[in-house]
Amino acid sequence: MAPLVPKQLSTKEVIKFLSAYTACDVSDALNQQGIVHGGLIPNLVNRSPVLNQASAVGKAYTVLYALKSDPRPAVKQSYIDEVPEDAIVVLGLPLELQLATAPYQRVTNVLYGGLMSTRARYRKANGSVILGNIRDLDEHNELKYPVWSYGVGTTANGPVAKVVGINVPLEIKVTSSDPKKDEEILKINPGDYIVADKNGVVKIEDNEKLGEVLDYIPKRVEADTNVSKDIKDGKPAAESQKYWRGKI
Repeated sequence: MAPLVPKQLSTKEVIKFLSAYTACDVSDALNQQGIVHGGLIPNLVNRSPVLNQASAVGKAYTVLYALKSDPRPAVKQSYIDEVPEDAIVVLGLPLELQLATAPYQRVTNVLYGGLMSTRARYRKANGSVILGNIRDLDEHNELKYPVWSYGVGTTANGPVAKVVGINVPLEIKVTSSDPKKDEEILKINPGDYIVADKNGVVKIEDNEKLGEVLDYIPKRVEADTNVSKDIKDGKPAAESQKYWRGKI
């Protein structure tokens, strides 16, 4: 049975609640709020699965990498040693190192590997989303620690990249759905909720609309469960969807 939405939500309650739902369920709720892309952070592939719950959920703990030649100074502290409990680690690159089409970034060196997942798991993080390449696939899977990335590789980032920001907004270049534009920019802010499963990665802003989003999710799931039953019984899909979703 789907959990009920509490009237007053702590961060841990939100994480527990959302963990019972898929990224698709969340996107449906965000569509209802007028967010046409459903909060999707596109092109990410699940490299080690989520276990024992529908999705990996946490607040974004963001890390910005740049080339060593970047004028910004390297961050002195190790980001991985500061990961908060229940966070989703999100690593990205500046816009000039991104592509809107595959392979989505210009850096072939990996940004993340097995030792980072080992430390993140010890720190009780809930997963890592890498807007770049990763390596050590067997290690992430042996740890049972969920990771998403654009691609995979073999070479560490040390020779070419450095961390220039922790808990800073990350901008993401994506292909535009507007035929008049080639590209759009999505943004992940520190503290956004991240919901990720084998379908993909979705972000939810932690703002005044959060309660409405959470309230809609179980209602939509229940409606679509009824639609599925109707379709299996031979009823037309459009008719059933209109009936059950109209009740939400």
